[in-house]
Amino acid sequence: MTVRKTLAPLPQPAVGAVGKASPGVTAVELPQGRPLQRLPVRRIRQILCLVPLLLVTVVAVQHRSVLAEGFGHLRHAEWPWLVAAIGTTCLTWVAASFTRQGAVVERLPRRRLLATQFAAGAANHLLPTGLGASAVNLRFMTVCGVPLARSSAALALYLMAESVGRLALLTALLVAFPDALRLGALLPDTAAGPLLLGLGAVLAVAVGVLVGVRRVRTAVGSFLRTALCEARSVHARPSRALALWGGSLTFPALQAAGLAAVGQALGLSVPPMHIALAYLAATCAVALVPTPGGVGSVEAALVVALVAAGGPAAVATAVVLAYRIITVWVPLVPGALTLGALVRLKVI
Repeated sequence: MTVRKTLAPLPQPAVGAVGKASPGVTAVELPQGRPLQRLPVRRIRQILCLVPLLLVTVVAVQHRSVLAEGFGHLRHAEWPWLVAAIGTTCLTWVAASFTRQGAVVERLPRRRLLATQFAAGAANHLLPTGLGASAVNLRFMTVCGVPLARSSAALALYLMAESVGRLALLTALLVAFPDALRLGALLPDTAAGPLLLGLGAVLAVAVGVLVGVRRVRTAVGSFLRTALCEARSVHARPSRALALWGGSLTFPALQAAGLAAVGQALGLSVPPMHIALAYLAATCAVALVPTPGGVGSVEAALVVALVAAGGPAAVATAVVLAYRIITVWVPLVPGALTLGALVRLKVI
């Protein structure tokens, strides 16, 4: 009978011992993947600081012919009136600061608020339909500690007050000067029908979305409750209400006064109040045109309005180009630099 021998177990290496490579075997080092490196927040902010300047360059190149013609008209203008136009343009940022402060209960830092309005003006001319200014101010209020829901409500209150102020001034001037604008020769008789039809279609779509989509209806209801609560809180403080409505009336009045000053500087044969009325009518007409800062649409509407007010087409075009140079193109580069500085300083 054959007896099988039990094999002895192989010796195990001691715990913690380092294994040695067998003789004749070459060790191969496997390539190790590099860890993913995230872009630091500081570098992201530095890149964001350059974005406004890049956008300004692109917009300026696209409208270089308009810039050249506008600066050409400024050489032949009366400088005292141009200085007045520049002064009213600077005061518009102060009026916007008052309106922004009046739309929120919390006290905002004054210097940062004014700098933010100057930067928001540049952002407003780089993005369509006022999205730039709204985004800058929304971020500023959030950094100042105002919750996002209340910041959005304050932004909506500001837009509503500014629209009401502009329409109120337009209505008052139309009542005072009913024959200032002669639109009969400029607008065809059939223009009112398609316009009203388009507005009705937009309103019907909006109502249909609110009725049919529950999430949208819930979100809109929640936002309206927050906005009404914020509006009551603001109007409970007389200083905030005065800043809100005083600024909303002063802002478009200063803009219209700036155009009237440029008209006087270039010898436009239209009374200043009629120029102001033409400006308010034109800006209300292009409020829904989705172009960056109204570039292109505002110029066309202003020329049409000034011609409707009785000004020659050539002089009206020169006045509009000079006015847009003062109010848009000259502040654009310093505004973009201010916007980049505010981003870097974490103000927005």
